[in-house]
Amino acid sequence: MLSVNRIDTYYGLSHILFDVSMTLSTGEVVGLLGRNGAGKSTTIRSIMGLTPPKQGTIIFKGQDITGKKPFLLVREGIAFVPDDRRVFADLTVDDNLEIPFSRNDEWNRERVYDLFPALAEIKSRRAGHLSGGEQQMLAIGRALMNSPELLLLDEPTEGLAPLIVRDLEQQILKLKAAGISILLAEQNVKSALKLSERIYVIDNGRIRFGGTVADFEADEETKKRYLMV
Repeated sequence: MLSVNRIDTYYGLSHILFDVSMTLSTGEVVGLLGRNGAGKSTTIRSIMGLTPPKQGTIIFKGQDITGKKPFLLVREGIAFVPDDRRVFADLTVDDNLEIPFSRNDEWNRERVYDLFPALAEIKSRRAGHLSGGEQQMLAIGRALMNSPELLLLDEPTEGLAPLIVRDLEQQILKLKAAGISILLAEQNVKSALKLSERIYVIDNGRIRFGGTVADFEADEETKKRYLMV
């Protein structure tokens, strides 16, 4: 479904990603692990067209989408949940879910509330008054309203209490069961291993490891050197 081929991405004159390549198949959850500042978010942003790469290509469902505008990628079936959530603080939960572009009727507010029952109980509350966990659920729910085929999640468990993380993991697994492909950028190694089928490790803007979860768990050198696990 997704193929990232030897991309190089810059912020101004600063070279951030170096020759990054990865793949993701339909219905697969792939974890992108790395320490803070390793290049995880920039990889996600490069795919989403927010920080287009200067070299390399990004292929989605057989089409070259390199540098394509984010709103066009949403229409083609890619949704992005940023690490800072970016919910509309002055709008209610219900209104936040009403705003997104909808590709089809596969996802609607009722289905989002079925996935996140806690949101249904507070749907009239302004998003700025929600807890971190509630805002994360809302951010994911808002992305699902696009009926995506590929969901890009940037640090979804960051700053959340362990109980909330556990609940969020179960909800992500439900999305996987529904056939949504997910690229999961995480510092939380335990959570990523629970959810992913394959793992990439990025450090200083370069992919240092790519393989199955079993391969990763057996690679003590990679864990110690790049993740301090």
